[in-house]
Amino acid sequence: MDNRTWIIAEAGVNHNGSRERALALVDAAASAGADVVKFQSFRADRLATATAAKANYQEATTGTGQSQLEMLRALELSADDECAIAQACERAGITFMSTPFDAESANHLVERVGVKTLKVGSGDLTNAPLLLHLARFGLPIILSTGMSTLAEVEQALAVIAFGYTRPSNQFPRSATLASIFNDADVWRILNEQVTLLHCTTEYPAPPSSVNLRAMTTLRHAFNVPVGFSDHTHGIHFPMAAVALGAQVIEKHFTLDRNLPGPDHRASIERDDLGAMVRGIREIEAGLGNGHKVPAAEELANRAIARRCLVAATPIRTGQPFTDTNLAAKRAGDGVPPLMHWDYLGRLAGRDYEIDQPIDVS
Repeated sequence: MDNRTWIIAEAGVNHNGSRERALALVDAAASAGADVVKFQSFRADRLATATAAKANYQEATTGTGQSQLEMLRALELSADDECAIAQACERAGITFMSTPFDAESANHLVERVGVKTLKVGSGDLTNAPLLLHLARFGLPIILSTGMSTLAEVEQALAVIAFGYTRPSNQFPRSATLASIFNDADVWRILNEQVTLLHCTTEYPAPPSSVNLRAMTTLRHAFNVPVGFSDHTHGIHFPMAAVALGAQVIEKHFTLDRNLPGPDHRASIERDDLGAMVRGIREIEAGLGNGHKVPAAEELANRAIARRCLVAATPIRTGQPFTDTNLAAKRAGDGVPPLMHWDYLGRLAGRDYEIDQPIDVS
């Protein structure tokens, strides 16, 4: 990652299983200025059992008349759909990405679609076999950390590090994982390849649950790039995350928040996505390099805004400068007020009228 925040417009399943709506989401994300538009790659039968319950937010948005499995089946995109969407992304000048929820979907994304970065959702942070499979592609991984503890994130990173650094015929036994961080090269590889996204897995997430400072904790704990996957209403938390050092921002968006489906209500629409992108770019420009020096635009204002020593009363040649006949006022360049005490007791070299700047000497 470079210093420019990578903005991922999370289309997710907001296409409702429609290729046409997915293509419209690509165009919307590109026109809003996002760097990436991301979908989700899964086969419902590999992801959930027939008895798997829906989350509360899913019941609130899609009702209780169908199971989670049935809901997921209606939200699948085919392999051909994903190829068509990736081609549309290339035409639109935006990067295609999709979160694989199983090894077969990952194989398709890497080998057929040609994705260059893999995204792992929070729900799979503890899915060690999938993490290992993804790491063995050798591609960068963006890992969401919703619902997790710091210890669980460390375990996930250990599995990923094993996949990056060990032969494919080896598998990460507990003893091996416990010692993998003893290898200094492992931390270098993780820093180069892995980005951790702080996340609150609730849709929408209430502001009190966001705990944005945990993103900084992740960076300090693991010395890897960090970012923020946002599920709150509005766009202010992603912008705040950029100010705190987020290198990746992920935000759900939709064409219409009133559409049926589990994620639309917790998403923003195209206009807000565009406003978020513009806000982030302005914040990036405003963060600067951290050196405390005058901005070029300020230099002309210093002589106007700053004060210099002037005569508070008429002063005659040979008369000493005192606390009562010197004042600090805006009068253009001159003796800075910091020199006030150095001038006390000196003799005036000429006559001064009230408000005349004192000569530099």
